[in-house]
Amino acid sequence: MRKRITGIAAVVAASAVVLTGCGGGGGGDAAADVDFTAEPTGTLSAWGFENADDVGTSRMDHAAEELSEVEVDLDATAFDAQKFTTRLASGDVPDVVQMDRRYVTTYAAQDLVMPLDECFEAHDVSPDEQWYPFVVDDVTYEDAVWAVPQFYQPPAIMVNKTVLNEAGVSVEEIDTSNPDALIGAIEKMYQASGGVPTRLGLDPQTTGQSGLWILGMGGQLIDEEGAPTLDDPSNVAGIELLQQIADAQGGYASVKSFTDSFDTFGENNQFVANQVGAQVNAQWYPNVLSTYVDQIDVEAVPFRDSEGEPFSVASGTAFVIPAGAENPAAACAWMINLTSDDAWMAAGEARGATRAADGGINTGLFTGSPAADEAIREEWVAESGNAGFDQVISTYYDVVEYGESFGSSPAGQEIQNELNNAITAALLGDKTIEEALGDAQEAAMRAYDNVTAG
Repeated sequence: MRKRITGIAAVVAASAVVLTGCGGGGGGDAAADVDFTAEPTGTLSAWGFENADDVGTSRMDHAAEELSEVEVDLDATAFDAQKFTTRLASGDVPDVVQMDRRYVTTYAAQDLVMPLDECFEAHDVSPDEQWYPFVVDDVTYEDAVWAVPQFYQPPAIMVNKTVLNEAGVSVEEIDTSNPDALIGAIEKMYQASGGVPTRLGLDPQTTGQSGLWILGMGGQLIDEEGAPTLDDPSNVAGIELLQQIADAQGGYASVKSFTDSFDTFGENNQFVANQVGAQVNAQWYPNVLSTYVDQIDVEAVPFRDSEGEPFSVASGTAFVIPAGAENPAAACAWMINLTSDDAWMAAGEARGATRAADGGINTGLFTGSPAADEAIREEWVAESGNAGFDQVISTYYDVVEYGESFGSSPAGQEIQNELNNAITAALLGDKTIEEALGDAQEAAMRAYDNVTAG
C-alpha cells in the first residue's frame, strides 16, 4: 500500500483535491486484513487535535481510562491537507487524524483512509443510531462510512430586539421563506452614513453560510455519485436572495467591508454595538454572547427554506484512520470511546464545571449524537434568568433535527470554495449568476475528475 501512496503523492499540488487518485473508493483493501476486534494495546499516534478545550480534554481523559493499555502520542498541531498527503507518502502515517468532514470523501475516493464499517461492527455501533443520519451522510461514500463524526452546530438567525424595536420591525418579519417581508424589514433597520453602512438589517454570513442559503432555497450542489452540480438552475434562487439582501444594504462590497470590521469576539461585538438587527450564526456563537447577556436583548428564529420549514445544514469534524496506520485496532477503539455517550457526558460535566467557575450560561453541547445532545441538555442546561437568551438556546435545540448534509463528494472542499467564489463574483457584479456558477462548476468538476481518475 505504501508504494501506491507514494505514487499518489508524486502528483500532489497545492491541496488535497488535486491529487490523482487510485480511484473507485476501494479503500476496503486497506482494512481487509485489520482485526478491529483485537484488544487495543500499544502506542497510538493521533494528529489534528489543535487547542483542545475542556470538552476535548475531558473526552480524551475518558478514553484513556477506558483504554488503559493504549499509550496516545498526541500531535496537537492543526490538520493540513497538503501535509497529510506528504506524511502518508513518506511513511509517517498517523493512526488517527481529525479533520473537517468535507475532506473525508476526498481521501476515501483515493484509498488514503480506511472504511470503518467493520470498526463499528466490532464495537456494536450503528452509525445511523449513534449520530444524526445527515451527519453520517457527510462521511458516507459508495455505501461505506469512512469516519467517526463529531459535532453538529446548526445555524439559525439571532435577532437583536433592540434594533428591531427601534425600527418598528417584528420578529416574525425575519423570515427567509418570505423575501418580500424580509427585505422590507432589512430596509427599515439598515442605517448608513455617507453611503457607508453603520447598521445592517441582516448579516446573512454570505460565504460562511453559503450552503445554507443555496440548499435552503431548493438548490443542489452534489449529485448522488458525489459529482458537483454547481451550475444546476435550482442554485440561482439562493444567490438571487443574497443579492437582494446585499442590494438593500448598500451592495455586497460595502456589506463585506462593514462586517469585516465587527469585534465579533470582543466587548464591542455587533450585538452590543447594535450593528446588526439580525445575523445568521452557528450554535457556538451564543457562547460568545453569553458574557454580554446583560447588555443585549436577543432572540432567535430558525432559518426557513423556500417552503417555510425550518432548515439547517450539517457541518463539523471527524476522525479517520489513514491507510497504512500501524495500530488501526487501537485507533478504532479510541475513536469510538471519544464519541461515546459516556465520553460526551464527561464533556458535559466538564463544561458544567467551567460555567460554574466563570459564572457563564451553559448553552449545551451539540455533539452530532442525538442521545448525547439530549442527555447533556437535560442535566446541564438550566434557565439562565434571561428569557430572551433562554429562547435562543431553545431555538438551536429545536432546529438541530432539521439538518441536511451538504453532500459527500471527493471534491467536497473544492465545491465549497468554488461556490463561495461564484457567490462573491455574482454579488460584486463581475459575472452574472449563471456565468459565475458555470465557471465554478468547471473548476469543481476538474477537481472531481482529478480525484476520481483511474
